[in-house]
This record gives sequence, C-alpha cells and structure tokens, in this order.
Amino acid sequence: MFETPARVALSCPHCELDLGALERGGRLAGLLTALFAIVLILLALGIDATFRPPLWLQTAIWAPVTVFGVIGALRLFKTVLLYAAYENRETPTE
Repeated sequence: MFETPARVALSCPHCELDLGALERGGRLAGLLTALFAIVLILLALGIDATFRPPLWLQTAIWAPVTVFGVIGALRLFKTVLLYAAYENRETPTE
C-alpha cells in the first residue's frame, strides 16, 4: 500500500485498486505532524526538567523516536483516510 515509508502507492500491486484516486492530500498530514511534534517537545521538556540527562543522551533518544514516530503516525493516518475514502466512494448503480 505504501511505496515509500510515508507515501501511498498509486495502485495496489495485488488487486490493482487505484489508490491515487482515493488519497486526500497532505494538508491534514501536516497538521498531524505538527501536533505530534508539540507532544514530543512537551515530553522532552518534561523529561529534561525531571531527570536532567546529558544532551548527547537526549539527542540519541529523541532523534529516532521523532523519525519513527512521525512515519508511523503518518502511515496510520493515511491508512485510515484511505479506508474512509474507499468506504465512502460512489459506486455506479446498475
């Protein structure tokens, strides 16, 4: 369903479903990323205020958490949007 970590494929390789027509765009994905960043920043500030870890440890922890968290959240969000678009698509009446 995804051709890169966060990009939806144009069509399904198994059933040839046109996923490109179902994708809604990236405006809401940008909002999701911003909200996720705010949560991570607040979490990092809380951990820094509580435990005072060294900067290198903060970097070693938060860099991968940020990258994998954003990619995972985008994949989940785009999957939900594709599923909703597939369920709400107009089917031709016979």
